[in-house]
Amino acid sequence: MPSQAPTSSKPVSSTAPSDGSADIRRSRVYLLSRGPLSGLLRRAVSIVALVAADIAGLALGVYVALVLRSLVYGDTVYWSLLWDTGPAEWLPFLAPITVLVFLQAGLYAPRERRAGSGRILAALVLVALIVLAFGLGTDYDFTTTGLIPTAVATSALAIGLLRAAYDSVSLELMGLAGVRRRLVLVGEGHTLTDLERQLRAARGGIGVDVVGTLNAGRGPSMLGSSLDRLVHMLERERPDELVLAEADFDEQTVLGVVQLAHRHGVKVKLAPTTTELLVHEGQYVPGQGVPLFELRPPMLTGVEWATKRAFDLVVSLVFAVVGIPLWLLVAAAIKLDSRGPVLYVDRRVGVGEREFGMFKFRTMVADAAEQQPELEEENEATGALFKIRDDPRVTRVGRVLRRLSLDELPQLVNVLRGEMSLVGPRPLPLRDHAMLEDWHRARALVLPGMTGLWQISGRSGLEFDDLVRLDFTYIENWSIWSDVSIIARTIPAVLSGRGAY
Repeated sequence: MPSQAPTSSKPVSSTAPSDGSADIRRSRVYLLSRGPLSGLLRRAVSIVALVAADIAGLALGVYVALVLRSLVYGDTVYWSLLWDTGPAEWLPFLAPITVLVFLQAGLYAPRERRAGSGRILAALVLVALIVLAFGLGTDYDFTTTGLIPTAVATSALAIGLLRAAYDSVSLELMGLAGVRRRLVLVGEGHTLTDLERQLRAARGGIGVDVVGTLNAGRGPSMLGSSLDRLVHMLERERPDELVLAEADFDEQTVLGVVQLAHRHGVKVKLAPTTTELLVHEGQYVPGQGVPLFELRPPMLTGVEWATKRAFDLVVSLVFAVVGIPLWLLVAAAIKLDSRGPVLYVDRRVGVGEREFGMFKFRTMVADAAEQQPELEEENEATGALFKIRDDPRVTRVGRVLRRLSLDELPQLVNVLRGEMSLVGPRPLPLRDHAMLEDWHRARALVLPGMTGLWQISGRSGLEFDDLVRLDFTYIENWSIWSDVSIIARTIPAVLSGRGAY
């Protein structure tokens, strides 16, 4: 099966990481690096302690409510009230329900993003409504209607006090143990100085140590020597976080710094002004002395990667088997329309900037590759793309296949072979990849896809830099559900033929 696209004598960039053949979402480097691992352990201990405090506060609040009821009715007050009276039957039910509602309410979030006492009361009201609904549904006899609202108030007070005590004690213990956030700051001139001063002056939360600052100048030089210095600093200091004064740099530089930090297992926080591309899904982190937005790396766990790969395999296999009659019909139409093979292998650049052979149904004349140099002047696309709306090499059947994207169906084989995914950045031909700028190359951090944001956002009608920004949006905000959404939105985009040629 010959290749229809022209090859390039320029080699694929060798700047890919040494493990470049793997999709970064498959990696456990971020989770197992020192900062995230110690942070994960602290989070686990924190959640366990908070759950214990909440259950203890709940039991104490219910007991106080029972004591108040006994006082109102003139009954003798005993500690056994909690387990000898009817409401005690609810405690095994109350505890897990309360924990689940608190979890949904953000009450087990990291300290700086954790909801306050107002959210505790609102969550307990919801728990009370669930208990009331369950009790009514099971014909439970509520002998004292005032017990539930009283228990909500007393439990909210008890849980709030226990949580406040936990926060105070845990901060003291972390201070005594020398637990501090190790920061590297990247900025320019006075902005960097102001940023360091504000972070050091912050009150509350875990203390900070600024273990390195990089005063980087503006312009293309930042992507050269300054990034090299940043690599050495990250390897030497092994910080927990990198704080970037984003306003000092252009978009390409911000992207380069973020990707570099994530590869080293370092969290990234941006000091405003915000970038539409990155902070669009960023999370505001209060209480840091200066407003910061945290950027989460796209390789948080291997579990989602395994889910994505299983999803790719199952869906691809089903589509391939069910689509056999369509494949045969398309093959017959291609053979009847023009000379040449039904399939061809197009050399593309995939994950880690490695070449692979991408399968497609042939939509052009057999010698299309030899004709392309003569058509370069008619190229209508910008950047590293070659597109001609009325390409004379496209056959009659090929024009229909391209409009409906049926020529892409054989790429299901690439998905099954692990060279592609159903969703991801589109792989570029060698000719196009050789024309990429350095900041474009991060799109090769993940497996290329049969479809992606390109296909549902205007397809061939967008500028190349806009297409790359869509790739970065996908990489930074990836989830298995975003893949499902993109596949669902691809179908109407293909049927409408929007931007396809």
